[in-house]
Amino acid sequence: MTITYVVEKDHLYVNMTNRCPNACGFCVRSFNERKEGEADLWLEREPTREEILEQLKSKDLDSYRELIFCGYGEPTCRFDDLVWLCRQVRQMSCVNIRLNTNGLSDLINGRSTAPELDGLLDSVSISLNASTPEKYQEICHSKFGLEALPAILKFTKTVGLYVPKVYMTVVDNMPREEISACEKLCRETGATFRVREFLDHQSYVEK
Repeated sequence: MTITYVVEKDHLYVNMTNRCPNACGFCVRSFNERKEGEADLWLEREPTREEILEQLKSKDLDSYRELIFCGYGEPTCRFDDLVWLCRQVRQMSCVNIRLNTNGLSDLINGRSTAPELDGLLDSVSISLNASTPEKYQEICHSKFGLEALPAILKFTKTVGLYVPKVYMTVVDNMPREEISACEKLCRETGATFRVREFLDHQSYVEK
């Protein structure tokens, strides 16, 4: 069971869950395919937070550029465990901590979650994917329907009050006018806009 994995030698990723409220058409989860040599991120079961911590303790965290909560699923489906783990890591290491997320934490957990991240993360990367609620739903098939994108924008704006660096990302195969519309939305939240390379069967692993 792959709980942690390394990308580019100095980025340590934490794979906490396979759960996600979205079923994005481009997501590797839809295909369950991986390149030869890549870790199989499908979990037999969700590891306990203690099991995840033990794996992190076995690593020299200070030797990595970043510790990233990511993987096949949405980390904030285990928000309380995420917060607990970040607190433990802060006591162990000075490594930068990043969260890769779909930005739906508030809807997933039924409360405003950004304040609980105060002092725990160095950066958050949020997948934007579309410029309107309708387009987002068409692409991401969220269980939250048209509520999803407004919630993402609200979370992004709020989390910027508690986390030093906040990014919103889109992939570069989108139409130019849609990328521009997404950038405008991002700027309104105060986040930094990034266009990332589209990969076939795009995974949640963002460099």
